[in-house]
Amino acid sequence: MRLIASGQHCDDLARALPAFRRTAAVTDRWGAALADVLSSGGRLLAAGNGGSAAQAQHLTAELVGRYRDDRPAYSALALHTDTSSTTAIANDYGVHEVFARQTSAHGRDGDVLMLLSTSGASANLLSAATEAKRLGMRVWALTGPAPTPLAAAGDEALCVEAAAASTVQELHLVAVHMICEAFDREIAARPAPRAARREEDGPKAEGGIA
Repeated sequence: MRLIASGQHCDDLARALPAFRRTAAVTDRWGAALADVLSSGGRLLAAGNGGSAAQAQHLTAELVGRYRDDRPAYSALALHTDTSSTTAIANDYGVHEVFARQTSAHGRDGDVLMLLSTSGASANLLSAATEAKRLGMRVWALTGPAPTPLAAAGDEALCVEAAAASTVQELHLVAVHMICEAFDREIAARPAPRAARREEDGPKAEGGIA
């Protein structure tokens, strides 16, 4: 078993950060695109395995709740959180279908599927990407070093160049926060939604014939 000192862990992160910072344009673009999709009634689906599942859930929590400032809630689902559905699908269809079947159930044309994976090769995420594309969804991938099958399967990918999976996951969390920052910035720059207009002719008469 290979053990590294805590200082080495920080050094690994510091080495990976400069290249990662150059991907800021991707997170800005994704945040702005999510603002378009979610403010129009669309939905974000997110999925990952293990630590990446936690990152996916972190992203959806920030959108349904809030990142920093108060704003409306938006529709975002982490697909691993429904344990009854996940275990039933795994039992009946196989583990490789746990995200694809939920994507089929919840995803619609124009929605976004975000897939997170340090390896970029998880079979259940690749199946979900295929299903999302069939539905007309946009597929984004957060992976480890390129090239990865998941990056190739999606519409766009942010591939973190780092040797250790732990460093990749830590920078995936940074990417999640950068996406939320860009999302909130775009939402804040838009006019507030107009309240439904009241009928101009006054209240309707109750009963009888007008």
